[in-house]
Amino acid sequence: MHRNGLKTAALLGLMSAFILFVGGLFGTTGLWIALVVALATNGYAYLNSDKIALRSMRAYPVSEAQQPTMYRIVRELSTAARKPMPRLYVSPTPSPNAFATGRNPANAAVCCTEGILAILDERELRAVLGHELAHVYNRDILISSVAGAMASVVMFVASIAFVLRGGEDDEAGPVAALLLMLLGPLAASLIQLSVSRSREFQADTDSARSTGDPLALARALRKLELGTRQLPLPPARELMTSSHLMIVNPFRSHGLARLFSSHPPAAERIARLEALGGRPR
Repeated sequence: MHRNGLKTAALLGLMSAFILFVGGLFGTTGLWIALVVALATNGYAYLNSDKIALRSMRAYPVSEAQQPTMYRIVRELSTAARKPMPRLYVSPTPSPNAFATGRNPANAAVCCTEGILAILDERELRAVLGHELAHVYNRDILISSVAGAMASVVMFVASIAFVLRGGEDDEAGPVAALLLMLLGPLAASLIQLSVSRSREFQADTDSARSTGDPLALARALRKLELGTRQLPLPPARELMTSSHLMIVNPFRSHGLARLFSSHPPAAERIARLEALGGRPR
């Protein structure tokens, strides 16, 4: 976990440096604009990540009487971790998935779709909820929100660069601006994806440790991969904003789209979990 934390910090630091570099191309004014936009975007994402994600999935809060199994599992795992119990939600979609959101353990929420509750047995659901709680306890929601916000800032600043520098008289101006417009968002996206993928692997490992059942999570991932392939979410803008929080990629992806997925390949995650469970790859 220590190495993973250092890796995440380094990636976020690299993205911050890139934002400042691009802002600095416009002198002091551009640098201050980049800083203000970065701080404002990060602050909004930090404070409202739970509301945004829950609203995008039309999630509704559930009581213990409505979801006794879900409550019991989360209560047992959070008690064992000596952490506060998060709020529990269900999303009315048949696409099987789950996610956790919130700025810290005291303000966290865990959501399961109706689809995932219909196809997983109790052991598999426990493993999935252990994965989501690991995201909460590792502050991954905050890290993902910051990474996503900073990627947006890079794209914003790169767009401004294209407009301002594209009109320069010398021939190099428009070319440099176009390269910045294309490479800036690509660099930001790659950094964001690297952060998201590393956190998924860590949450899988933490779930295996907290539940003592890595093979149950491997089975759950197989079911979810098949289920989301058959019943993907529509690629609506509000859903795409929150998709990186989910345990598996909720969209249908082919070819190059897989390379830019916020989730590592399910087959690789399953292989790692089976190795933890003593099953040869």
